[in-house]
This record gives sequence, C-alpha cells and structure tokens, in this order.
Amino acid sequence: MDTDVLIVGAGPTGMTLANELLVAGVSTVLVDKLPQRSELSKAGGMQSRTLEALDQRGLLEPVLAAGDHPVIDGHFAGIPLPAHLARHRLPWRSVPQVAIEGFFEEHLAARGIHVRRDHELVGLAQDADTVTATFAHGATVHARYLVAADGAHSTVRSLLRVGFPGRPGTLTVVAADVRLSGVDQSVSHTWSDDGHWAALFPLGTDPQGRPLHRLALGGPGRSLPREVPVTEEEIRGGLRRVFESRVHLLELRYARRITNAARQVEQYRHGRVFLAGDAAHIHLPLGAQGMNTGMQDALNLGWKLGAAVHGWAPENLLETYHTERYPVGAAVLRNVQAQSLLMDWAGTRDPDVEALKAIFTDMVRLPEVQDFLADTLSGTAVRYPMPDTKTHPLVGRPSPDMDIPGSVRLHELLRSGRGVLLDPADTFAKVAALWSDRVDRVGQGADTEPMLIRPDGYVCWASNPDGSTHDLERALGCWFGEPR
Repeated sequence: MDTDVLIVGAGPTGMTLANELLVAGVSTVLVDKLPQRSELSKAGGMQSRTLEALDQRGLLEPVLAAGDHPVIDGHFAGIPLPAHLARHRLPWRSVPQVAIEGFFEEHLAARGIHVRRDHELVGLAQDADTVTATFAHGATVHARYLVAADGAHSTVRSLLRVGFPGRPGTLTVVAADVRLSGVDQSVSHTWSDDGHWAALFPLGTDPQGRPLHRLALGGPGRSLPREVPVTEEEIRGGLRRVFESRVHLLELRYARRITNAARQVEQYRHGRVFLAGDAAHIHLPLGAQGMNTGMQDALNLGWKLGAAVHGWAPENLLETYHTERYPVGAAVLRNVQAQSLLMDWAGTRDPDVEALKAIFTDMVRLPEVQDFLADTLSGTAVRYPMPDTKTHPLVGRPSPDMDIPGSVRLHELLRSGRGVLLDPADTFAKVAALWSDRVDRVGQGADTEPMLIRPDGYVCWASNPDGSTHDLERALGCWFGEPR
C-alpha cells in the first residue's frame, strides 16, 4: 500500500480533503493532471458555513489574508439579501478560488503533502482491500481509498462508468475576469429593457492595486457554443447594451462560456472510491455554491475516512457520506435552477417569468424569507439526518461557536480533528472515558446544554443538563465506534 488515501484533483475540494486527512493523521497522495496550478479566478466567494469550518481548523485568518476579501451583499436571483450579512457571525466573503488554491497548496506543502502534478489518470481498479490507479506516464499508486475531486469532466467517474444524470446545458453565458471603469466594488445585477443583462462582483485587486471584477453577460442572441472564443469586442458590446456609455472595459484577463447544465451522480460511493465536488454535482455557477458545496463534501468525508483507516469507524459510517451529502447537492441544484429561471438568463422577457419575479421580489422583503434564503445560500441551513434528530433542535446542525471556560472558543477545541463532548454539569465523565482516545470532554461550568460534536463540527447528540447517559453512550457508539 503506497498511501491510505489517493485524491485525484487538486482544486478546493481535493485540497480541503487533503487537509482534513492531515488533521486525522492519515497518509495522503494528492495528484492533478495539470502541470501547474491554474491562475484563473473561477469561483469568487466563500459561504458562512465554509468560513466556520475553516475557523474550526484554525485556517480562517490565513485564508482571508491570502486574497483581497471585501464583505459583499448576498443575493438570490439578483435580488439583494441585506439579511445575508446580518444573519451570520461569519458572513459571505469575496475570496477568489485562485487565492484559496494558492493558500492550500502552500499550507499542505509546508506539512509534507506536495501536489503531484502532470499526473493524468488512465486506469482504475479496485478489490476488497485496495484501489490501484495508473497514470499516463506509467506510475501506479495503490491506496486503501480513492477520492475523485477531478471536476465536472471527472476521469474517475468515466473510468468507473458511473452515469451523470440530469439536464444538459440549454444555453451559455459569458464569464470573464476584467478591469472596468465606471463601477464600484459593490455587487450589481443590471438588466436592459430588451433583455440583456450583466452581473458584477468584486475579485479584489491585481498586483498593482487596481480593482478586478468577475463579469457575467447574457441575453438574446448571446448563447453561443462553448467552444466559440470570447473576444474583447463581445465584452465591450455586452457592456454597451446594458450600461450604455457608463462602464468601459480596461482589461480582459480571461473569459469563457459557462452553461446551465445541472447533473448529479446517483451514488457518491462506489466501493472504495468516493466522488466529491464537481465530480459528483454540477450546476450553473451562482454564488460560488459549487466550490463551497465541494469543500463541505470534503469536510464531511475526511474524518470518516480517517476513522476507517484507524480502525474505529462504526459500521456504515462511510455510507453516511452519501446519505448526508447527496440531499445537500440536490438542494443546491434546485435553488440554482430556480435562480436561473428568475434571472431570465436567456433574456426571453417572458411575461409569466416577469410576473413571478415581481411577486418573489415582494416576498423577499419579508424578514422570514430573507432569513430562509440567507441560511440556504450560506450553507448553515443544512441539517444532516441523524438518529434522534427530532429530539433536539441542534442535532444534525453545525455547532454554534461559544466561549468555553479556560479562555477558549468551541471552534478552537475542534482544531484537533477529534470529537468534542461539552459536559457543563460534569455529569458524563465515566461514559466519556471509554471514548477518550477519540473524544475530548470539556466545558465544565460552561453556560450551555450538554452536546456531542463530530470532528466536522456537526452536533450529533444534545440534551437537557440532566440528559440520559444511555442516550449519550448510544450516540458515541453510533459516530465514534466501539469503546476502547
């Protein structure tokens, strides 16, 4: 066995997973077919739940320092969501994907995990104990598990002959990284009277300190085949149709056409191979939900693979990766498809869609709708289907951060990659001792309810202060295996 886990694909999903496995003490090989890291911005934002997870690993401040990150307003289908900033302790931040990848590659390399580039996967086989991957230059890697994080056109998925059901792309829009004159750093969605539209959000600044933007353009007649190059004149013409003479192109850094295809694999696990990120689900890139969903796939899977490698994983723990993450991916596809319809990406000016958008815009003014959409887009609305989910409102949800006696925050306690048992009344010492090699018991005297938190930061048991020891023991066994 060359390594415990082989990760194919060194984008945000693959590198997040590599870091989780590093925290779990699992040997990892990370490969990518590209000879060097892409310098394209790609996704441009980080959701609240992803930011919380990075804080739980002590990586939040270093990631934010890796790129310019002004706080930006959220939106749903171009309709502003002011509650998006006020709703969460860590609101949406604008951090380009290129900065995230650059940070993780340096962070992992400093800890001994170097991306093996120019590794094109050409063969894949597995048996009861091993996955064997073969690469174009002749190298072979044997691993206990393999994770496909190799994007929408996943080679792993193709070699497995796994279907990718869903809807093919029916239109394309232009996405470009640009420098513009006549705009500020705020998010902007603008439509012309004839159905042409432009969407802008900030990407920070270039090395000379000049503001950069991600620009998307669409409308009647603008849906061209993906392989047709995007020209400067096309960008200038699109800006004129929407902004007239107010906004001008100063520099086109890169541009491509993206589609509204929406697909999701039916199973995230195939024996010893797991699919994550765009290898498992694709959709129109709105709100960087693809990147964030992929990173959260990795956060869910990492500690479970660690438990399996170390031998204490409960039966079916690895199966919960699919049962927990598949519904999340499906929900993201639904909200993106709804946004695409409301935004009228094709520029049809369909009166029925216009009527629906008018009513929806009025609804979004309601605080309850604002909160619902903010939680949905931020990733904080996720509730995993766990045993006893109905008995306590916190179970299945991300753990709240809080101060713990001893001048430490709960998120800081999760940086070990172990489970955490909050025991404010000092009630559960005896039962917790049986899992002390996997779970830290803390929080005596804290102003909180008893709570058991998984390594990925999700509450898997919570109780009143006089909660049942039997229920806690059952939860510990369910998520942390047999007692030592």
